[in-house]
Amino acid sequence: MHTIIMVEFILYCLLMLGAGYLFSRKEMDHASFLLGGKKLPGWALAFSERATGESAWLLLGYTGFVFATGLSGIWVAVGISLGIVFSWLFLAERFMKEAEEHQVMTLPGYLAKRFGSHGKIILWMSTILIVSFMMFYFGAQIAGAGKTLFTVFHINPTVGALLSLAIVILLSYLGGFTAVVWTDMIQSLMMLVTLVVLPIVALFHIHANDLSISAALTAAGPTMDSWTGGAIGFALGLLLFNNFAWFFGFLGGQPQLSARFMALKNKKEAKTASRVAIIWTILAYSGAFMIGLTALTLYQGQNFADVETILPFMVLDLFPPWIAGILLSGILAAIISTADSQLLVITSSVSEDIVNNALGKKMTEKQLVMVSRLAIIGAGLLGLLIALTSKSLVYLVVSWAWAGVGCTLSPAIILTFFWKRYSGIGVIATILAGFISTIVWISTPLEAIISSRFTTFFIAAFFGVIFSLLFPAKESTADVKKLKEDDVSTKSIS
Repeated sequence: MHTIIMVEFILYCLLMLGAGYLFSRKEMDHASFLLGGKKLPGWALAFSERATGESAWLLLGYTGFVFATGLSGIWVAVGISLGIVFSWLFLAERFMKEAEEHQVMTLPGYLAKRFGSHGKIILWMSTILIVSFMMFYFGAQIAGAGKTLFTVFHINPTVGALLSLAIVILLSYLGGFTAVVWTDMIQSLMMLVTLVVLPIVALFHIHANDLSISAALTAAGPTMDSWTGGAIGFALGLLLFNNFAWFFGFLGGQPQLSARFMALKNKKEAKTASRVAIIWTILAYSGAFMIGLTALTLYQGQNFADVETILPFMVLDLFPPWIAGILLSGILAAIISTADSQLLVITSSVSEDIVNNALGKKMTEKQLVMVSRLAIIGAGLLGLLIALTSKSLVYLVVSWAWAGVGCTLSPAIILTFFWKRYSGIGVIATILAGFISTIVWISTPLEAIISSRFTTFFIAAFFGVIFSLLFPAKESTADVKKLKEDDVSTKSIS
């Protein structure tokens, strides 16, 4: 059985590397390497954004979370799904327009251009924020890949981490953003197949064995069959807030996701992408939720040392080996699709934001691409070191990254897009407040009461608003451009 699954896994790896090699044969400038040159179709970018946004946490972590908590686990899916829908409907097209207008390829680059007089310090601060948190997030993905390969194939975790890193580095190094998007698309489809097919088959087994999901929930514990986890009053509010708080990290502050918005070609492609992403989200999260419930029903009474192994256990139990191999590859697909995008975010921060913009080094397109590729290798090796030496720290820092990056930069983006009085000093205050509050909050017992994913967003937004009012914005780059255009128009008329 394991031999068949291993063969399919090897074929999957070869397919991904073949795609990377195919795109490496094309001549690429720096813009194409980092953002695809705005030539990719919207539907492909949507699949890539969803695969990037949902790491193995969706297939392993969330399914295990529902298995352990019951019906109240739905609120995590609701919060995340609403965040994804909001970002695609209200932010994606705006990102596309702003990236084109300001000629930027990264999230820090956009904020720096938008608030020109404070651009350098914003660029440095946002880049340091992203790189510092993302390195640990990337390391977590590599460690997770090693754990998955050990669970499924009994491969030594270190060997599994090395193998996964090699695939991620080669994909990113060879074909850049374009290769990552197209391979993400394949991986996104594999993830979706796993999340949709598995619960359907599980429901057939439940029906065939005359089992009941509601009865299994009741037998599992007094709060398992409650949509609120048995909480009332203030405790209910905290449960909803903590689970729903994932919403705030999706509001434009995740650079690996906003890069897909920036890469959109036009309005038509943006609308197509929005539909694809929203449908994918509904199917994927509904499937993951049902996997947790059906596993609870099929394996009631069984003890699992690690509830995050529920999905691979179900796949091996319910499917013949050749199908199990395809579905289990979906787990590795989730990890790789997130890891390669995180690696490119770190790379773009080094080559575009620091070398090209902050330091102002004059380089040719080929030299900039080479800097990006060297950054991929360097960041990849550092991520491996983190994965192999700090495993307990890595999994803690995943939540730090979501709050520290997503919930810090999300208010900066929301205020930039929708509040005209937001200033450069306000952006600086937002980043500092988000960074400091995340570290302080997670390092204290406060995190157990209310999630930093919620508090970071509002603390960062609060300080951004206060400092913008205290230190009003000077003319933004958009205002300067408009004034120049008006001046030219006046002269031509006279």
